[in-house]
Amino acid sequence: MLNGAGVNVRSEFWVFSMDRIDKLILTQLQHNAAQPVADIARKVGLSVTPCWRRIQRMEESGLIRKRVALLDPKAIGVGMSVFVAVRTDQHNAEWLSDFAKMVAHMPEVVEFYRMSGEVDYLLRVVVPDMAAYDTFYRKLIANVQLTDVSSSFAMEEIKYTTALPLPELDDDV
Repeated sequence: MLNGAGVNVRSEFWVFSMDRIDKLILTQLQHNAAQPVADIARKVGLSVTPCWRRIQRMEESGLIRKRVALLDPKAIGVGMSVFVAVRTDQHNAEWLSDFAKMVAHMPEVVEFYRMSGEVDYLLRVVVPDMAAYDTFYRKLIANVQLTDVSSSFAMEEIKYTTALPLPELDDDV
């Protein structure tokens, strides 16, 4: 929902009102979270202290969940991405809790979604090669009741980003 100051970001527990400067700061952090606050402040037209306070406020509110280093999957030996579509006939809270706990302990799973439509759950798995995927697959099907598991192997990564689009800023940046 828009207001005079910018965009309201809604969560179950809080509303964070972002203005244009906040969005510019977020754009800078999404591009390079390791850059000094002084550089970010200069790029968005603030002095260091107010810029730092805005970043702190966004971290404390949960708008900024964490700052991380993005690794090159091929360089560390996990260059194969597999999208795993899971269907089940179990649609109860206990089953989902057990499945989610199991997946949480599988480091190969880097994304995990509950879906609508034909597929119940979608996993993105990264592994070194087909043999490693087979090991992962065997562990997956051994520990939880599934109706169907279908795997699609990414042949080429055409676009990958962790940067989220920021409303009403796309044309300004």
